[in-house]
Amino acid sequence: MSGPICSEPWGGKGVLLVIKYGMTTWRLKSDEQLVLEVGKGRTQALAELVRRHQQRALHLAFRSVGDWHLAEDVVQEAFLRVNRAAPQYRPDAKFSTWFYRIVVNLCMDELRKLQRRAKLSDDALAGDVSSEGNPQHAQEVKELQQAVYEALDQLSERERLAVILHRFEGHSHGQITDIMDASVSAIESLLVRAYRKLRQGLAAFSDKSTNKSQESGKTVV
Repeated sequence: MSGPICSEPWGGKGVLLVIKYGMTTWRLKSDEQLVLEVGKGRTQALAELVRRHQQRALHLAFRSVGDWHLAEDVVQEAFLRVNRAAPQYRPDAKFSTWFYRIVVNLCMDELRKLQRRAKLSDDALAGDVSSEGNPQHAQEVKELQQAVYEALDQLSERERLAVILHRFEGHSHGQITDIMDASVSAIESLLVRAYRKLRQGLAAFSDKSTNKSQESGKTVV
């Protein structure tokens, strides 16, 4: 049986890869072995890497740049760079560390290019909030989620990416150190500073919510 068929490896905007899987041994190989195969021109190996890492990379890129189309462009470019660099790849470090460093660097490049940060849409908010049953509670949750994203938006590029990698992607300080190519102490300082700013931003939201609740609770005579 044939292996995965990579048809139009990179299609139009919003379409990263079309893969058709058959009986294959590609899924049994490690990421590092697959990159070595990509370096030999085997597109099936690249297709398997895309299958493994595409979704997580998309979520990371989206949380960083705040736009799905831009996130798709970033991830597409990241895989293109993997494809180009594969012949020179040496498995001295984990593929995921190398790959996500590429994604992070591309995200930082895009953030620098943006004259103003794109505001995250309601669809980007984590979890769907239903207005059925308790519309007031749903609105409060929605406002809190938006406040979190607005607070993230006030961070510097490196602070924001460090928080996203740590809080949303679940990376350890050591992993973030490798991905962002910084020392452990630098990452720790970055996270301390970023979380302090986030707390300040959310404290302002909390005060605003408290005042709003007090105003709504007043009896009009």
